[in-house]
Amino acid sequence: MTENELSRVVFDCALKVHRTLGSGLLESAYEECLSYELLNAELLVERQKILPIVYESIKLDAGYRIDLMIEGKVIIESKAVEVLTDVHMAQVLTYLRLSECRLGLLINFNVTLLKNGMRRVVNNL
Repeated sequence: MTENELSRVVFDCALKVHRTLGSGLLESAYEECLSYELLNAELLVERQKILPIVYESIKLDAGYRIDLMIEGKVIIESKAVEVLTDVHMAQVLTYLRLSECRLGLLINFNVTLLKNGMRRVVNNL
């Protein structure tokens, strides 16, 4: 599947999770349920994938973890915050650059309508 096809499946799964749980829960609850739905959609899902930094040819584990990586192509960063900020977008852009993925989805589950909490972040797509 292409990144765009994967993003459609992710959106549908996230919508199901949001409709079922509503807003107001912790980020970890949404991440767990979204992971479950994506696995049911028969996608390869890596949870809390460690993302090392390479600095002067030395690989450093700086504590960065991608919430979900789908099929090794799409990064999902889930949030349950009042409002998404530039810092959240910068986080996804950094993860895309370090992982060499081309598409990231920033999903804020703490909204009334999920479409208002989703941001596509691209890196040379």
